[in-house]
Amino acid sequence: MKGFLEDANYSIGLLDEGATLTDVIDNCIYEHTHTGKRAFYVGDLGKLVKKNIQWQNVMAPIKPFYPVRCNSTPGVLEILGTLGVGFACSSKSEMVLVQDLGISPENIIYTNPCKQASQIKYAAKAGINIMICDNDIELKKIARNHPNAKLLLHIATEDITADEEMNMKFGTTLKNCRHLMECAKELGVQVVGVKFHVSGSCKDLQTYIHALSDARCVFDMAEEFGFKMNMLDIGGGFTGSELQLEEVNHVIRPLLDVYFPKESGVNVIAEPGCYYVSSAFTLAVNVIAKKTEYDKLLPSGVAQTRKDDEPVFTYYINDGVYGSFASKLSEKLNTIPEVHKKYKEDEPLFSSSLWGPSCDELDQIVENCLLPELSVGDWLIFDNMGSGTLGEQSTFNDYQRPLIYYMMSFSDWDEMQDAGIASDTLMKNFFFVPSCIQLGPEDRFSTAA
Repeated sequence: MKGFLEDANYSIGLLDEGATLTDVIDNCIYEHTHTGKRAFYVGDLGKLVKKNIQWQNVMAPIKPFYPVRCNSTPGVLEILGTLGVGFACSSKSEMVLVQDLGISPENIIYTNPCKQASQIKYAAKAGINIMICDNDIELKKIARNHPNAKLLLHIATEDITADEEMNMKFGTTLKNCRHLMECAKELGVQVVGVKFHVSGSCKDLQTYIHALSDARCVFDMAEEFGFKMNMLDIGGGFTGSELQLEEVNHVIRPLLDVYFPKESGVNVIAEPGCYYVSSAFTLAVNVIAKKTEYDKLLPSGVAQTRKDDEPVFTYYINDGVYGSFASKLSEKLNTIPEVHKKYKEDEPLFSSSLWGPSCDELDQIVENCLLPELSVGDWLIFDNMGSGTLGEQSTFNDYQRPLIYYMMSFSDWDEMQDAGIASDTLMKNFFFVPSCIQLGPEDRFSTAA
């Protein structure tokens, strides 16, 4: 199977009951070891199906709109489109991607808070009308370039977390909502709803209570201006944990029933991104260089327990912050590296750091972790790498993009067929993967250079 990032002509391997994703990773590593040690992903698209079932069981009738920026690979977008998920796009290129899948404009919202005029014009031409706004300058820009736009006013939330600065950057106050409605009325722009966003790192679910109460106030305010409001976007921040999903639902459901009951005609939507894709992708990287030091101090905050003659290892791998680990520049890495090769349980572990291939001081992936001694050519595995890692990537230092191998179990495929959502177009992308996989030069797993 070829690994594709941009080409829509991708393949999805159907795993026999005896085959596992671990088998796929093992065989891909075997193949890459003999043909060129390039980083690669294995994506379990069946997890998207499971996540969607989980969403419907817990959050229905709230409709999910997937933020394309989280993971814009064709396999992900086509599976989600087939499942009936809507799409939240932040740029023209993302709108084009989902339109090429045949997604109707009604199932696309333009969520960028700072939109280019040319991209607003594109949305108008494409019939994508629902978009976000949180200030009067943006409102005037939309009025000039998209007279038929339908706006969701983005209100700020009281999310007092490490992400507070980001939450304060976008979203307007209740007081300013009145001013925005006055402007919209003068400019002849429709305001049809409200959006808010609560960070996934927020531990205080009371934030949802305050946000929903504020949203209701904005809806009441809109009636004064004659706007017919029919949409509430509760944003993203869904981590992928079923427990977190149930906790959020437990908090918001009673308030939705009171503030936005079914008979009100308000459609409630959300933007689950990493919820769908984070756990679906595993990244395999190769050690390309190694440095051994005996007098190196460990990072501050790390117990200095090693012996004087014990080495500290620095490993350089063939992917970094200018590629799959780009999110590391703005947030902590939420996955722990695993060593692919087998090693003894009593094998000594050494303080180690992991760096990308750019030789840039920012390209540090893991500051300190305990690993057995590795050799150049060994492989490391990172789970939960499906979110924020597979969009547009830098070409810094001649960076080579990882290949992608899509997989799905027969049971997940059967669920899609039983639900009547497996299109003929999608079926053409599948091929059978037997339980006993033996890779060779002519095998369908053969990797494109």
